Amino acid sequence: MSAVTEGRREGSLEAPTRHPIDWNNPEFYNEESLNEELERVFDICHGCRRCVSLCHAFPTLFDLVDESDTMEVDGVDKKDYIKVVDHCYLCDLCFLVKCPYVPPHEWNVDFPHLMLRAKAVKFRKGETKARDRLLTNTDMVGKLAGIPVIVDVVNAVNSAGVTRKLLDSTLGIHPDAILPKYHSNTLRKRMLRRPQLNAEVIPTTTTKGKVALFTTCYGNYNEPQVGEDLVAVLEHNGIPVTIADKERCCGMPKLEVGDLEAVKEAKEANIPQLVKLVDAGWDIIGPVPSCVLMFKQELPLMFPDDEDVKKVQQAIFDPFEYLMLRHKAGKLSTDFKKPLGKVSWHVPCHQRVQRIGQKTREVLELIPETTVVPIERCSGHDGTYAVKSEYHEISMKIVRPVANLVKKDEYDHYGSDCPMAGHQIENGIGRTKAPEHPLSLLRMAYGI
Repeated sequence: MSAVTEGRREGSLEAPTRHPIDWNNPEFYNEESLNEELERVFDICHGCRRCVSLCHAFPTLFDLVDESDTMEVDGVDKKDYIKVVDHCYLCDLCFLVKCPYVPPHEWNVDFPHLMLRAKAVKFRKGETKARDRLLTNTDMVGKLAGIPVIVDVVNAVNSAGVTRKLLDSTLGIHPDAILPKYHSNTLRKRMLRRPQLNAEVIPTTTTKGKVALFTTCYGNYNEPQVGEDLVAVLEHNGIPVTIADKERCCGMPKLEVGDLEAVKEAKEANIPQLVKLVDAGWDIIGPVPSCVLMFKQELPLMFPDDEDVKKVQQAIFDPFEYLMLRHKAGKLSTDFKKPLGKVSWHVPCHQRVQRIGQKTREVLELIPETTVVPIERCSGHDGTYAVKSEYHEISMKIVRPVANLVKKDEYDHYGSDCPMAGHQIENGIGRTKAPEHPLSLLRMAYGI
């Protein structure tokens, strides 16, 4: 009998809480106890099945159960558990919006962090593919691909049909996936050449009024224009902007393959740099939701006793979260020059789980003659999941409802705060129109 039917209460009405990730405990990597916990949680999921529409991890689990001899979790071969794990890309939505058994419920279900534990065990056993280790080494790939001359070759290879088939056969990168372009003129280079705004710093009760930009790997190497748009918007509002002296990947890509030691190395490189800025009175903003979430949630849970991690956690903001805080304090300019019309806006999973509400929509709807239609469904991209040959078709199935809504909206503009999700939707609508980042739309509305 399923654990759900044996429990004393069906669900919890209390706010979900998160336990620290005990990743330094040797028991964390004990495969026998991991399988026991996987079986316990999978049994609860089997008896509930509310998350079946979120990603492919749950359909995979339920198919394994339904095709087993017992039609219960005890009939599933434990060797097949990894099939479920490999389809989880830690979007966190099952924990936040679907599961009724998350802490403080007595069943204590944290599906994403259980999947993280399984990924960490897989990584430690040396079973993670070389391709996955390469794709998540964003600093190295970005630096190499961004070298002048080489960058043109890389971009040509990433867009040519013949070479894409070669990437499929050698690395397992699907030929139909949209791959990001690389830039030798990175965002950090552009920021270092940019004269800093000389303006009076106006703090509010919730913001310091000057911003240090965590450019992120993707924002630095792949779409520096988004970061430039953010800086232009901030400076238009009288907010000086700087960057840290040094910056590493936030660690989210390595987290998603279970390489927790690499996450620690990134943390030890980034946190001291960011703490110096926080101590000097700077707020921190990152243009990519996953990177902000890393500092807001995952690093504090991995390093719960690190006071510097907590300090950065309290000082980092999503761009539109920050702009709305400034607006509420009467410090956001509303001198918009151009209406946007109808905007189809995909809400990224890693922005939703920050629990900040729809701040992008709130800011954009300050613009006259502008309506924002939110889409709260996963795009299925996850940074790397959608480009892998074995998962691409599944990712396109996940994005299909989002793409259908974008097409149905008869939009003037569409996009996502996550640039990668925006391109996944672009692929889903047949590449008929490119996405526009909400920060780019805001800059356009300001006429700057």
